[in-house]
Amino acid sequence: MYEDRILRIYTDGGCAGNQNEENLGGWGAVLEYGSAVKELYGAERNTTNNRMEMTALLRAFEALKKDGQTIQVFSDSSYLMDCFRKGWYKGWQRNGWKTAGKKPVENQDLWKALLPYLDRHDIQFYRVKGHVNLNSQATDFRKLYAKFVEWNGAQFSYEDFLYVTEKNNRADALANEGIDSLR
Repeated sequence: MYEDRILRIYTDGGCAGNQNEENLGGWGAVLEYGSAVKELYGAERNTTNNRMEMTALLRAFEALKKDGQTIQVFSDSSYLMDCFRKGWYKGWQRNGWKTAGKKPVENQDLWKALLPYLDRHDIQFYRVKGHVNLNSQATDFRKLYAKFVEWNGAQFSYEDFLYVTEKNNRADALANEGIDSLR
C-alpha cells in the first residue's frame, strides 16, 4: 500500500476533564516503517488536550534513532497540524514567542522541543478526522474521505484513508490506555 522508505507516525492525545483543574491526560503514537510497528503511550495528571496531542508527537520524534528520515505525520489535532502546515511557529519565533495578539504562546516548552525535528527530517503533516467508528453502518465514509482529501490533497486513495483512520484510531486507543493507567 505504501512506499517502504517512509516513516508514518499516527498520533492522538486526550484529556478526561480537560477544562477542570484536576484531570487525567493521555497520549498515544503508532510509528510504522514498512512492516515494523512501534506503539507508545503515556499519561499526565492536570494537563490539557492540546498538551497531550503535542506530547504524542514529541515522544514519537524522540523515539527515532536516526536523522534524515522522510516522515508523514497524521493527527486529528487541528491545533498541532495547523501550526506546522500554516507555519504559525515562524511568526511566534519572529515575535519573541508572542501571538499576533501580543500574548505569550501557550505550550512554548513543547513547541520549542518539537521544532528542531523539522530541521532533522523531511516531514509532511496531515490532518485526519478523529474518533471515526469504522464498524458503524451509520458512518458516511465517502463524506469523511472527501473531507480528508480537502484537508490533505488527492494523493491518498480511499483505501489509504481507511488505513490511516484505522491507525489513528489505534493511537486514540493508546491515549486512552494512558489515561486508564492513572485511574
